[in-house]
Amino acid sequence: MTKVGLFFGSDEGNSERIAYRIQKCLGDEVVDVFDIADVTQLEFTRYDKIILGIPTWDFGQIQSDWEEFWEDIAEVDFSGKTVALFGLGDQFGYADYFLDAMGMLHDVVIRQGAEIVGYWPTEGYEFSASKAEIPGKAMFVGLAVDEDQQEHFTTERLNRWCAQIHTEFGLATVLYKTQD
Repeated sequence: MTKVGLFFGSDEGNSERIAYRIQKCLGDEVVDVFDIADVTQLEFTRYDKIILGIPTWDFGQIQSDWEEFWEDIAEVDFSGKTVALFGLGDQFGYADYFLDAMGMLHDVVIRQGAEIVGYWPTEGYEFSASKAEIPGKAMFVGLAVDEDQQEHFTTERLNRWCAQIHTEFGLATVLYKTQD
């Protein structure tokens, strides 16, 4: 069975809750969840399928645990690994920096050889600028979650993204479970 490593950073718990909802959706037996504050580079070597979750703080800042791990993640060899990302942000309070940390993390892992999946449409979001938006396309580099302003869309977005990741990761032997 294919195992997926999900690594997240969270200060107030929103990213952690989303990480465990993704685990539930894709299957507890499929996804191992790790707080980035508690890992080393070695944990990444155990997985060919990886999900990375990062919130953006204030004016485009990286979450504190990810910031402490930033030099380490830049040294991980992602060659031959398939990576999906999810990010949290506030599109109204910080419209000029929406999901910037996810965009920065994407740039780091792609330089290290990762194949990225899980791109997500920008439709339905209201923001001015984002380092997570793919230039010239109406897509983010990963799932966009706004628990501050659009919490009512989170379940539906998670269900759609998990179905997408299920297919893109080739998890055909396990069926994903929708969230209520």
